[in-house]
Amino acid sequence: MPEGDTVWRTAHHLSEVLAGAVITDFDIRVPGSATADLTGETVREVVPRGKHILHRIGEHTLHSHLKMEGAWHIYRPGARWRAPAFRARAVVATSQWQTVGFDLAMVEVLPTREEHRVVGHLGPDPLADDWDAAEAARRLAADDRAVHVALLDQRLVAGFGNEYANEMLFVRGIHPNTPAARLDALAIVELGARMMRQNLAGPGRTFTGDARPGRATWVYGREHRPCRRCGTKIRSGSLGSDATRERNVFWCPRCQPRQA
Repeated sequence: MPEGDTVWRTAHHLSEVLAGAVITDFDIRVPGSATADLTGETVREVVPRGKHILHRIGEHTLHSHLKMEGAWHIYRPGARWRAPAFRARAVVATSQWQTVGFDLAMVEVLPTREEHRVVGHLGPDPLADDWDAAEAARRLAADDRAVHVALLDQRLVAGFGNEYANEMLFVRGIHPNTPAARLDALAIVELGARMMRQNLAGPGRTFTGDARPGRATWVYGREHRPCRRCGTKIRSGSLGSDATRERNVFWCPRCQPRQA
């Protein structure tokens, strides 16, 4: 699933080509908003909120969520799409650019004044100008679930995904099953925010400082491989708030010992 930094980049690239321009083609291909037509309206901005993307167009907002497979593409008018048309869920075009949302799991047009209905439940966003680390820590520290599960709950902190959760916990030396309420929540969320902000500046996501293929992560995706710090083989398992939300977890049993 795309994480907060991927969504941030997507929204900012969309805003670069759409902001200030007049919509010439607006085509929503999902039930519920298929009849919405914002042709002739001006795009004010495209902004990220956690893992959500908000196109603010006139007095309305096009809300989308990438979920696991979604992506927004940017084309010049007439260019061939890089994905089949039947996977397109939204088309937003101007005289200079055509943007297409493929495989979006969530698409809705609503009045901008009602944005709270779709993003009001989210916790503080590490990439937002109003990032509140203390509030994010307060929410995380009040959660008795395994810290890996709590970090993925967007109501606590908006933007962290599975890769970030695994890498944050390794760097802090925390076993993923440790209850969040036992930990230094502020140190955890501040670390995650630093990681995510640093990854915005580079060409690709890295947690080790080495962006070359196969070298960017400490534990994520490295089951049975030696820990980069101590050489112990990385272990893996799954955790989730329920069976339908389980995610792969990776940890070093020596660097991240399980607490009694």
